[in-house]
Amino acid sequence: MDILKNIKVLDFGRYIAGPYCAALLGDLGAEVIRIERLVGSEDRYVHPIDSDGGEGAMFMQMNRNKKGITLNPTKKGAEEIVKKLTESADVIVANLPPQTLKKMGIDYETVKKYNPRIILTTVSAFGHGGPYSERVGFDGVGQAMSGATHLTGYPEEPIKAYSPYVDYGTASLTAMGTLAAIIEREKTGKGQIVEGALFATSLAFMNTHIIEEAITKKNRKAIGNKSPYAGPSDIVKTKDGWIIVQVLGDPLFKRWVNLVGAEDLLEDSRFSTDNKRGENAKILSERTKKWSKDFTKDQALELLAEAQVPAGPVNNLQDVLDDPHVKEMKFFEELDYPGLPKSAPVMGLPIKLSNSENRIKKRPPKLGENTDEILQELGFSKKEISNFRNNKII
Repeated sequence: MDILKNIKVLDFGRYIAGPYCAALLGDLGAEVIRIERLVGSEDRYVHPIDSDGGEGAMFMQMNRNKKGITLNPTKKGAEEIVKKLTESADVIVANLPPQTLKKMGIDYETVKKYNPRIILTTVSAFGHGGPYSERVGFDGVGQAMSGATHLTGYPEEPIKAYSPYVDYGTASLTAMGTLAAIIEREKTGKGQIVEGALFATSLAFMNTHIIEEAITKKNRKAIGNKSPYAGPSDIVKTKDGWIIVQVLGDPLFKRWVNLVGAEDLLEDSRFSTDNKRGENAKILSERTKKWSKDFTKDQALELLAEAQVPAGPVNNLQDVLDDPHVKEMKFFEELDYPGLPKSAPVMGLPIKLSNSENRIKKRPPKLGENTDEILQELGFSKKEISNFRNNKII
């Protein structure tokens, strides 16, 4: 069952936060129309992967389960297309600044005149109402300003995470907010604005540490891969690679102690609680390193698994593709795309719903692939569509 069957989403998004939000809605069964610039939006070409059209890996992931049209909403004569699209839709997703939304004719005051039931889901860097509201920003800005980058890496060199988790988190939360707005609309018949912000998401994800600082004033510093709250928790080397070992709580600590032969630490007051183990993390890491150096990755991980101590390999990207659990669970679906030399491993909705099909039903669209089809469905004639094309509106 497609949960969002009969829900239509217009995706004016760019890069990750908007398009991934719309992709999640598409995974749940919504009809999603990706609306791009005439030459293709910038994110179509990020991380190029040798397709004939220059498409990139980001586009492959963000635009499954979508149809695609090209449109210049700022061009004179485009207003009627925007109006009819809005009248036919349930949700508009746009991670664009307020002034750009207005210029494109998709600001809330405009679209609700066309369709009072419309839900406008927006994402900006900082949200509206504060001194930074007009600033632009990407995922890394959110990571840095939330304190996460300060506490990652080492004091002499702050490090941001490679994966843009603030973008993905904001997209996921705005998708949740959009679902809530759809439920509310069923009760009231009215749409609303759903507003996400990268900075707000990054603060939410760092809130535990911010609370600690507000109350205790510990002024923590980055300590690499160790944890200040428990131990041992670190990335350590084996004979043939690296693994991560994470111990939290007394039961796990006792299992680790028995596994590595460190029973003497049970009587040492420096390791009597999680906090104390975090304060003395370096000692515990050294004991783990001393143990792990005698084993291969596979051997160490098997022993840790038998002892029920959380651990995993530090995989490179090919390791991920080759991982037997990834394969058995079918986390990725192999999608063919015109001109791509081989299929692309694309992950759809990363949760399972027992009463709903959880498959990617449609590959990402070629540039403007469904433009004529969608405009005809809106009631435009072939002649009108031809005129739009001649006037560089589509």
